[in-house]
Amino acid sequence: MNDAVTRSAPPSNMGPIDFETDVGPLPLKGTLPAGLRGTLVRNGPNPVAPDPRAHWFAGDGMLHAFHIADGAVHYRNRWVRTQRWQATVEGQERRRVGFQSTEGEAPKREDDGTGNTNVIGHAGRMLALEEAHLPIAMTLPGLDTLGATDLDGRLHGSFTAHPKTDPRTGELLFFGYGTPAPLSAGMSFGSIAADGRVTRFETSEAPYASMVHDFMVTEGHVMFPIMPITASLERAQQGRPPYAWEPEFGTRVGLMPRGGSSADIVWWRGPACYVFHVMNAWEADGSLYADVMQFDTPPLFPRPDGSPIGAGDPPARLVRWQFELANPAREFTRTVLDPRPGEFPRIDDRFAGLPYRHGWYVLRDDEGSTEARRNFAGLAHVDHANGERGIYRLPAPDTMSEAVFVPRSAQAEEGDGWLLATIWRGATHTSELAVFDARAVANGPLCTAALPHRVPVGFHGNWFDAAGSVPGAAVQADAQPTVRFGASS
Repeated sequence: MNDAVTRSAPPSNMGPIDFETDVGPLPLKGTLPAGLRGTLVRNGPNPVAPDPRAHWFAGDGMLHAFHIADGAVHYRNRWVRTQRWQATVEGQERRRVGFQSTEGEAPKREDDGTGNTNVIGHAGRMLALEEAHLPIAMTLPGLDTLGATDLDGRLHGSFTAHPKTDPRTGELLFFGYGTPAPLSAGMSFGSIAADGRVTRFETSEAPYASMVHDFMVTEGHVMFPIMPITASLERAQQGRPPYAWEPEFGTRVGLMPRGGSSADIVWWRGPACYVFHVMNAWEADGSLYADVMQFDTPPLFPRPDGSPIGAGDPPARLVRWQFELANPAREFTRTVLDPRPGEFPRIDDRFAGLPYRHGWYVLRDDEGSTEARRNFAGLAHVDHANGERGIYRLPAPDTMSEAVFVPRSAQAEEGDGWLLATIWRGATHTSELAVFDARAVANGPLCTAALPHRVPVGFHGNWFDAAGSVPGAAVQADAQPTVRFGASS
């Protein structure tokens, strides 16, 4: 099945594409900002062998790179060639030629995961991340897979898809959950210096086993949110959901001084909720603060018996958590900052862990029937200093990705720069790269670069500047022909 729009079903951007290609220069509408030079790399699940029974989160990672230089945009995509990906492709080929080994099956491989959730640069490395396995080292601009890395044996078990880089020191802080035993309450925490050396790695136990997608870091503290999408190996062994919603556990947040250890964690309490993504966290006037996209009940996960939660497709909203450190009750408060529903929050990363002013997130439709609502219907800019909101909405059925901030220069004031996102156009079933003025998103894109195909719904991405924060040579957009694997949907 090809990637064309058919009359039998409305177009959707959820399914995978079945090819790798290099394209460019892409047709432009508008003018690229003169100072914008570098590469946007995005990641997301794109199964090479789609299985309708599999959870969306489980698809093989695919990187999409948009290289911008000299007024032109070139595109390249490649699968993250994990051991799991390689085993699937080899299995397809064995079935295609009718091959059978003497044992009747292919030899078993180790499993280094999917690498499908985020892609970051640190200490000269580009790393594809998903939270159940070690990072996967990649190259830029080639997007070649170098393989899983444990940084000279210093990393063990799972590694979050949302590590935090300290903008003052270049230190990368990370954690893992359900480790070393899967679906357990075991957790890890560590740090990697700006030169790539692992300087800290320790383990601890959470109050209960949970899915912990993101965490918070401030100048002086690390905050571990434990929320009641609980994990259970016993359930999984019985064929029931390994992760399930159990609100009776409530929310716990562990506060740990950055100069302390896991023995110094103090657990705070709050009402049951779920947070996939954090906008930012900081400390001021004796309190810690965290701005998060909070679900009252989570999407995508059932109750322990497998039955649906019953809340339909609940939205997340921007909520501020406050931890007043002198409060003996150790209960944090919550304040809704923006009633508009959305997800995928981003900031000017030069202010990560610090007091900040500007934030952005992807809007969700909040009108009409549940079936007609889109989760990625536009873009919102939040100015925390004056309360102003800038809103850009896409026409239905178009949708957009998380938007990544790029500063105008290293010295530019907070929020002065551009936002880069991909937009899927339902009428043509194709995607385009969109460039916005970050503080004027309501005006729409300054420029778009059109692809002849679509970039499927994915998760996260980041900007790699023209100086080259990872090894690699210049992009040659016409260097590789289109190569197809499996089948698209």
